Amino acid sequence: MAWEIGPGVIELPDGARLRGRGLRDGAIPEPPPEWGLYLLGRPPADAPWPGRWLRCRDFSVPRDLADARSAFEEAHRRARDGVRVEVACGGGKGRTGVALACIAQLAGVPAHEATAWVRQRYDSRAVETPWQRRWVRRFAAGGSVPPAQRSSGRLD
Repeated sequence: MAWEIGPGVIELPDGARLRGRGLRDGAIPEPPPEWGLYLLGRPPADAPWPGRWLRCRDFSVPRDLADARSAFEEAHRRARDGVRVEVACGGGKGRTGVALACIAQLAGVPAHEATAWVRQRYDSRAVETPWQRRWVRRFAAGGSVPPAQRSSGRLD
């Protein structure tokens, strides 16, 4: 059953809905997700629902473009099928914003508009760093997307 419109939930141009959140925000909002995509420096704690981990350190971008594209496509497909898909990272801003902006491109948002689109609909601080914004713009091309120029050094 798809998400109802509410806090953290965005509706893509194709009608698919996803919920973004920060894992450090505490309790899991109701209803719980049916599938999750987690962008973290280390594997997430076990959850009672299935999901996928995409290795991505705090303030950074995914290092493996093929894995990221596959994860974003899977999240988008599941959301289009009406599954309650959650996209999350530690704080729910940067990495979550990157994923939502890339998934939005899969749903038809132009690459050069994806960051602004997510900031308007999800969180005004989504996609936090210059290298995250550059990575989002280059995602649609499917070619070489460089890793972050710097990283905080933190694992998540």
